[in-house]
Amino acid sequence: MSNRELGNAEYDQFREFLEHQCGIVLGENKLYLVKSRLAPLMNQFGIDSLSELVRRSMQFSERALRSAVLDAMTTNETLWFRDIYPFELLKNRLFPEFKSLQRPLRIWCAASSSGQEPFSIAMAFLEWRSKNPGGLPRGLDIVGTDISNKVLEQAKVAEFDGLALARGLSPERQKRFFEPAEGNRMRVKKEVRDFVSFRHLNLLDSYTLLGKFDIIFCRNVLIYFSADNKQKILTQIRGSLQPHGYLMLGASESISGLSEDFEMIRCNPGILYQRKT
Repeated sequence: MSNRELGNAEYDQFREFLEHQCGIVLGENKLYLVKSRLAPLMNQFGIDSLSELVRRSMQFSERALRSAVLDAMTTNETLWFRDIYPFELLKNRLFPEFKSLQRPLRIWCAASSSGQEPFSIAMAFLEWRSKNPGGLPRGLDIVGTDISNKVLEQAKVAEFDGLALARGLSPERQKRFFEPAEGNRMRVKKEVRDFVSFRHLNLLDSYTLLGKFDIIFCRNVLIYFSADNKQKILTQIRGSLQPHGYLMLGASESISGLSEDFEMIRCNPGILYQRKT
């Protein structure tokens, strides 16, 4: 076996380990993904073979290696203003609905990665408020969570290179909401950052300490979980929403057959799920 190969039996064992640790279900045809994401860790940890790296990562004593492996396997690509319509729904429907709220509007972004989604929400709010002075007088409280400590640290720094900025961010928004940082990078301005905080969270754990939210973004996340874990997550999300609060899923996701706790609201475009009382 070459140092970049992983046997089928080892792969199956790793799939079980990954689902147990963070709920993510890897298909039988995703061996290539494991190889591409974990191979760089061999040099970092001085391990000669991928099979040895996987075996050691599943040992309780190898905490640093385990953390790095989970970070690598749970880090997903993200975009600014991904799919566009959720942010238009915020500005055209949800912000106006809550415009007289006498406390901060609370929004949770689950699996927020390196911060593009929560920062996009904050930018959308600033754009809306510029046209609706006095709306939402107490502002926003946006909480971004992720299982990966690595991407959370990137999000907290809030600095991005030109390639990352180009993925969904218009030149106008770059100019308005960013300032120069070191190394030809750009930093999200303080007026945006002040709305957002980041916390580590495994979606299979309790959400109680996060408090209650008016809107929850859990987009393109449930697709990675088994049906049982999807139901568990949706039940916990329901408990984290204020009465009549809203859940936003990814464009290709549905809770049909998984939960009766939400009313589906068809928008044009997009779908919202509102918590039933």
